[in-house]
Amino acid sequence: MIRQAEKNEAMRVAELALLLWPNNDLAAFTKEFKAWIEDDETLILLALDQGYAVGFAQCQLRHDYVEGTDSSPVGYLEGLYVKKAYRMKGIANELVKSCELWAKDKKCREFASDCKLSNDASIRMHKKLGFTEANRIVCFTKTLR
Repeated sequence: MIRQAEKNEAMRVAELALLLWPNNDLAAFTKEFKAWIEDDETLILLALDQGYAVGFAQCQLRHDYVEGTDSSPVGYLEGLYVKKAYRMKGIANELVKSCELWAKDKKCREFASDCKLSNDASIRMHKKLGFTEANRIVCFTKTLR
């Protein structure tokens, strides 16, 4: 079952998100997800199996330029995670479809996402979910002294 997360489930979502982005703090992540759950420009979904959280998706409206798009706002898949035991069962597909429907309801004409160049599994998954690669970039940073 896929449904929108409720404010009191922010920690459940944060625990799943830590599996995707492990270099974060649970308390801080919970606070962020609580705010996102209440934000009209963000959708947080939970995938449940008999009440057990097995996956999540986070999508948001982006009003700034999104690589490879021509419109604004753009629905943007910020995060998607399904526990290993539940993969290859169509859960990611259902989460993304729900995000796309939400974005259409928010008047978006395009939906986008990203992943690291080295994440071959994510690239394959995005293509399987109907995404088309728009561009490849290398980002640079520099510490200012």
